[in-house]
Amino acid sequence: MKPSTRHAHVARVDAVLARLQSALAVGGPLPGLDELAGVAHMSPFHFHRVWRALTGEALGRTVARLRLLRALQLLAEPASTVTDAALASGYESPQSLARAFREALGAAPGELRGDAAAIAAARRRLQPDPAPPASSPLHVEVMSLSPFQVVALRNRGAFADLDAAFGRLFAWAEEAGLLDAIAGLHGVPRDDHREVAPDALEFDCAIALGAAAPVSMPAPLRALSLGGGHYARARHLGPYEEIEGLVDRMLGQWLPGSGRALRDAPIHYAFLDDPEQVPGPRLRADVYVPLLAPA
Repeated sequence: MKPSTRHAHVARVDAVLARLQSALAVGGPLPGLDELAGVAHMSPFHFHRVWRALTGEALGRTVARLRLLRALQLLAEPASTVTDAALASGYESPQSLARAFREALGAAPGELRGDAAAIAAARRRLQPDPAPPASSPLHVEVMSLSPFQVVALRNRGAFADLDAAFGRLFAWAEEAGLLDAIAGLHGVPRDDHREVAPDALEFDCAIALGAAAPVSMPAPLRALSLGGGHYARARHLGPYEEIEGLVDRMLGQWLPGSGRALRDAPIHYAFLDDPEQVPGPRLRADVYVPLLAPA
């Protein structure tokens, strides 16, 4: 990665952290998603994903960590009480702060108050973990993808249960006499399954039918258009539930040095193998990240 582009992305992360810290310091409301995306010069459409890819943690985790660090800062001040620290760092009550401390630090705020050594140790524990080293080289191809239509079914539930949704798509295609026309399996993640509760996760399962795509289909099936424009494409190898790790690498490692910018369109996957027939370590999928056309 070129030093200048790497520096620019680090500066964007630092700017967002500074904005959050300044809001916590004055006890004001935290900035919303659109404002933080603007501070980072990123599109709100992809901000959550890019933030995680660049920092190694979800935005919600960043906010929670900064609140705890602010509380620790206040607890180090002799005149500050636990109640002061709780309310000034965005917690509704001292009890809320105590629960957060027990979960993150295994100690109560009162046990740390005024203890400089213990507070310093707690601050070190709250630093984000470094990103693990990449296990394989990252090969990214920039390409133009023509638009194509798919038949999609929105699944709400655990990522591991997507097979059932694809099974419903195949059953419909068989009943409609279109089973032999299936040309590909695709997926559009509407959430990151690492951050959303399994029962709230939304994911569009889809099949491409090529020229045989029907004019109409029964609800909740719907037509969805994918492609159309420039994309960064990379090949995932391994269990499909680990595919988000490749998305992180594309957004956090490749994108900052690519000279390209993200386009407000969904990331999507092309599943190349059937998990019922291919062992997990050998499963393949292509990840498509939408890009703006070069200037």
